Amino acid sequence: MMDDDLIQCRFGSENTLIAKINVMADSVTVYDDVLDERFRDRLKVDHQTGSLIITNTRTEHTGLYQLQTNSVSKRFTLTVYAHLPVPFIYSDCSSSSSSSSSSQQNCSLLCSVVNVSAVTLSWYKGNSLLSSISVSDLSISLSLPLEVEYQDKNSYSCVINNPISNQTTHLDITQLCSNQT
Repeated sequence: MMDDDLIQCRFGSENTLIAKINVMADSVTVYDDVLDERFRDRLKVDHQTGSLIITNTRTEHTGLYQLQTNSVSKRFTLTVYAHLPVPFIYSDCSSSSSSSSSSQQNCSLLCSVVNVSAVTLSWYKGNSLLSSISVSDLSISLSLPLEVEYQDKNSYSCVINNPISNQTTHLDITQLCSNQT
């Protein structure tokens, strides 16, 4: 950093000032009371590099950041992903389907997760993708149905994932459905 650098750190589309570093005066001002105090006690500045450090990040820290000095302006986008819940599988093996064989019993399955955003929820049979549904920015409950044959010996799994992690629930059809017959 240059000795005369004044660094301003801004957040969001409205360029809200969240920190200011005056290198010459060796002072740092953190505006952690702005934007619903989402940065309160979370902003730190590295005096050697001028780097802005956000500790204990949460999804509300996702957004556009701009760092400005006397001579340079840099923009970057930070994405913070929430911890993924483990998918829960509901089953109903008593319902019959429109199967041509009356001796064949089907299980209706529903894989669900709550309070998620920016994820994909998928059903797999072994390693083969059967179906999936995605949600972007909303924080919602998400469910994905699947109907399988009771006699099916294949392994099924429901997977929730985002770009950095995933959670999987494996399913044994015979064990799950035998409890309900």
